Amino acid sequence: MSATTGGYYFAPPSKWPVVGSTALFFFMIGLALWMNEIQPWGYTSLALGFAILLYMLFGWFGIVIQESESGLYNKQMDTSYRWSMSWFIFSEVMFFSAFFGALFYARVFSVPWLGDFDNALIWQGYEAKWPTMGPYLDPNPAFQFSTMSAWGLPAINTALLLSSGVTVTWAHHALIANNRKQLIAGLFLTILLGVIFLGVQGYEYYHAYSDLNLKLSSGVFGSTFFMLTGFHGFHVTLGVIMLTVILVRCIKGHFTPEHHFGFEAVAWYWHFVDVVWLGLFVVVYWLV
Repeated sequence: MSATTGGYYFAPPSKWPVVGSTALFFFMIGLALWMNEIQPWGYTSLALGFAILLYMLFGWFGIVIQESESGLYNKQMDTSYRWSMSWFIFSEVMFFSAFFGALFYARVFSVPWLGDFDNALIWQGYEAKWPTMGPYLDPNPAFQFSTMSAWGLPAINTALLLSSGVTVTWAHHALIANNRKQLIAGLFLTILLGVIFLGVQGYEYYHAYSDLNLKLSSGVFGSTFFMLTGFHGFHVTLGVIMLTVILVRCIKGHFTPEHHFGFEAVAWYWHFVDVVWLGLFVVVYWLV
């Protein structure tokens, strides 16, 4: 049913949910084999799962794009997509809240509680302060680490992500004004800033491991540090991929000032990534 005739568009039966389930099956089997060091079947199953997943993503999203460009989606469909993206971002908020909560609990509750025990039960000279090297039973010098300075690489990455938020907003306003040149330029700059962010974060991890001895195994501080910043980096990577797809679509002439939720959805996601990083910068880097 055309968007101009009213009603709600019902997609025909699709193979893609089954394809996606198959991809997840091989991925989980491969992950289990890999964790139990059963090789080469673990790597093979993981690779197969990723390959099928990529096939599904290209195929399924390709059909959605074709349906959208064919005028099959009306205002009711647009509202449905907006609610779906809103709930997805809410689920991401709760995902990061769990890791921020773990950091808060360890810092505010667990460390002071440990300080109430006899130091001999932990190690001699243990101090209930943050960041802590725990939990270790021996104050081995090999476990000593230094924290990452907030006003070095993290500050550079903060400036990069805040700038990318400006450029994606610029691109959005250009799309509303039907200015394709500025739209493409704004998206390109946003992607470039995201890629530079990932490069700086990669160097930051190298610096943490080689110079600061700050590792995933560096007690609760190291684990929460790398889980929070690592998952954020993963989300930035996904955002860069999505922005690249949107850029290609814009170059092909997709989207209009009136109908462009595909662009808006990715912009929402990118702004969410920006906000999470601001929280990380303050809690993980600055208030150490």
